[in-house]
Amino acid sequence: MMEMESKKAANSFTIMNELVLPNDTNIFGNLMGGRLMYWMDIAAGMAAAKHCNAPCMTASVDNISFKNPIKLGNIVHIEAKVSRAFNTSMEIHLKVWGEDTLHQYQYESNEAYLTFVALDPNRKPRPIPQIVPETEEEKRLFEGALRRRQLRLVLGGKMKAQDAEELKALFVE
Repeated sequence: MMEMESKKAANSFTIMNELVLPNDTNIFGNLMGGRLMYWMDIAAGMAAAKHCNAPCMTASVDNISFKNPIKLGNIVHIEAKVSRAFNTSMEIHLKVWGEDTLHQYQYESNEAYLTFVALDPNRKPRPIPQIVPETEEEKRLFEGALRRRQLRLVLGGKMKAQDAEELKALFVE
């Protein structure tokens, strides 16, 4: 098989915007977390597909903590970008914030990592291009991705904790 050319992280950059309508909110007039997670999954899927030019599916979603609620009538901004590619999977970093257009300000909502797997025509995992990080933030996210991946694998029961070399420094003196 021929060697795949690496791609820049910036090539997968995706921006998605949504208006929070009454059907998207809970009884407090805030965007429902499940609706936001649905939108985040779509944005991450677009970034993954841009990176590998193939259909992709969600493999895992890391912890999502909400810092500030997004209110009815505000705009949700979601930025997604591949932070690192492995063999057939890739980690997507997402940043989410709300915008109150009436009062002209933006506020942070949350940040998350989703993992996607690229699929071949038989819906089996297929190899994907590696990532070349360029900016300081891309390099920071790229470096931390291996630790986050091992943590996901350990928590998902797919790797033994003692085999997670990147995590040992966090738990063993």
